[in-house]
Amino acid sequence: MAQGQGDYRILHEAALRDYLAGLPELKALLGGEPSSWAITEVGDGNLNLVFIVKGARGGIAVKQALPYVRLVGESWPLPLSRAHYEYLALSRQTQLAPGLVPALLHHNETLALTVMELLEPHIIMRKGLVAGTPYPRFADDITSFMARTLFFTSDLALTAAEKKEAIAAFAGNHALCKITEDLIFTDPYRIAEQNRWTGPYLDALAAALRDDMELHVAISRLKLKFMASPEALIHGDLHTGSIMVTESQTRVIDPEFAFYGPMGFDVGAVLANLLMAYFASAGHERARGERREFEGWVLETVEKVWNEFARKFLDLWRSEARGDAYPASLFAGEKGAMRLEAERQAYMQRLFTDTVGFAAAKTVRRIFGLAHNIDFELIEDPRQRAISEARAVRLARGMMVEAAAFRTIADVTGAARKLRDWQQPELPG
Repeated sequence: MAQGQGDYRILHEAALRDYLAGLPELKALLGGEPSSWAITEVGDGNLNLVFIVKGARGGIAVKQALPYVRLVGESWPLPLSRAHYEYLALSRQTQLAPGLVPALLHHNETLALTVMELLEPHIIMRKGLVAGTPYPRFADDITSFMARTLFFTSDLALTAAEKKEAIAAFAGNHALCKITEDLIFTDPYRIAEQNRWTGPYLDALAAALRDDMELHVAISRLKLKFMASPEALIHGDLHTGSIMVTESQTRVIDPEFAFYGPMGFDVGAVLANLLMAYFASAGHERARGERREFEGWVLETVEKVWNEFARKFLDLWRSEARGDAYPASLFAGEKGAMRLEAERQAYMQRLFTDTVGFAAAKTVRRIFGLAHNIDFELIEDPRQRAISEARAVRLARGMMVEAAAFRTIADVTGAARKLRDWQQPELPG
């Protein structure tokens, strides 16, 4: 249910309790008297307030957008409309990938507030990876989510009119796109006030990025791809902090950055965060080599994520292609079928190249930009943290500047494996 009444106000505990008490369906779901509900603010992200509300009968999660970037404060205003786009994205994802996103229970556009099912005992995946926990269902679940949400919102599945209307529905989310365009594709490669890194150990590497013209060309091409390629409805922020897991379930959350953009951005984000978990792993060891089995699982999962995504996407293309791209009438008969299949493989190779580049871009921004990953941040020894980060950046630069060297996902994991124990010669200390 979506509502849009009243004026915007930030709902802290007392106001939120009163608001929920006025919604009969949610009041019944929680059970008991509103005064007995336990309300806890748990938001640890960069942008929003997030509450867990528990009553005698059940629990819910409540998310409210703030009119500014929470990580920075009121000096960085941000439109509340992002909550509307998140609601639209969740609604579409629910249709296309049922069971892989939280159930929507209530939305108030004016308050920029959304109520969802409470995911328990799920945890943020990134926290589990820091702890060295493997998730056997993850690869299958995340590849189903990506293959279905990307294919069915692309020109392969939609008519041209449907696709253009869908692009228009998300076109107003440009403020969130601007954050991505600056924080991922621009700021890490120049002097920017909000940049930070593990100094002094990575000072020289940060300076090298700012002086690396080949890298500047590569990241600028990726930025243009992000800005000018509305291939499908992408989540826009699909990292391991936007995925909640148990050993048997996966749920994708927080699609407020959603818009129509390049498919490889989502797939690359998932791969980047797995690769960062791999490089950070050594910094979380209590005994040398104790996490090698986990690291093997991470690289195996990197390969599975691309391979299974590609297989599922191609299966959908072969069986569900009703869009205006590649019209069947142009590929009739055995000769046409063979040529179309060859084109499908070429399409996936281009998508893989995009994925590799975007994965690299997502890695660099998490080490030199504004928002960092706890994978690295929770490594207590700053020099060890810098070593892990330098390994990840070395791989990322290669993936961006020497993209032709990465033809398969095994090329990526092979390069990561070689860098696992690499030491940057000029690292101080």
